[in-house]
Amino acid sequence: MSWFKRESGDYESGQPVLEQTDSKRVRTDGLWVKCLGCRQAIWKADLAANLNVCPKCQHHFKLGARQRIEMLLEPGYELVDAGLRSTDPLNFSDVKSYKQRLRKAQEETGLDDAILNAVGELGSHDVVLSAMEYAFIGGSMGAVVGETIARAVDRARIGRKPLIVVAASGGARMMEGVVSLMQMAKISTALAQLDDAGLPYICVLTDPTTGGVTASFAMLGDLNIAEPGALIGFAGPRVIEQTIRQKLPEGFQRSEFLLEKGFLDAVVHRRDLKNYIDRALAFLQVGPPRAKAC
Repeated sequence: MSWFKRESGDYESGQPVLEQTDSKRVRTDGLWVKCLGCRQAIWKADLAANLNVCPKCQHHFKLGARQRIEMLLEPGYELVDAGLRSTDPLNFSDVKSYKQRLRKAQEETGLDDAILNAVGELGSHDVVLSAMEYAFIGGSMGAVVGETIARAVDRARIGRKPLIVVAASGGARMMEGVVSLMQMAKISTALAQLDDAGLPYICVLTDPTTGGVTASFAMLGDLNIAEPGALIGFAGPRVIEQTIRQKLPEGFQRSEFLLEKGFLDAVVHRRDLKNYIDRALAFLQVGPPRAKAC
């Protein structure tokens, strides 16, 4: 079959106009992605098979909450604490209304808000896992995120299970004003109760973890782990430079810099994260881990 067809009657200067037939068009839209680290084009299938880590330079792309849960927990986990939605307490509106932003984020992500809770097994341990979704309004922490994480903390305390939180957030959701800021104290208080109960809490900080999330539960873990190259801080580096009128050090607020300065306990590659947490829980958890069935 010819790749081209001649359209009768379409002639200019005595030459026929040739058009490419639909059957031979090659569609490549969405099949490639440019790495933010090495700037190379990566086949999307290869990226997905490598846990969304660039196979050339090891740049860690963002992962959604569902992908995080599937990556860390064994098959058969259960999603819990769903169905909570913001009521827009301030009836907030800027360029568009907060209600519109919420509706759009819910449609695009399929989530009620920027958080998912799950209970299941991580290696040899029964755990409670709470994973944030950056694609939902920048993973910002509003009343629903705060309540959902607080419920995860309570589940861990009542069920005598370790708690793992995967943080990915631009900070507090200011469209909810003081209601959002209250979540910092709310979650921190719940984590203090978990600590009093002698149960381990591990926080995994991913790119980015900033604002009120960093200023509260993201830095309160018994073990604070970060992925390579993650941006972690309160204010962004550009804001800090404008405030102090000085150039910041190379790699400032990246996970490797924070590890060097003592703000983190470890920087762990994504492929090693599950095994690392499993081994860490063996040290942190009170009593022996659950025995695996033969």
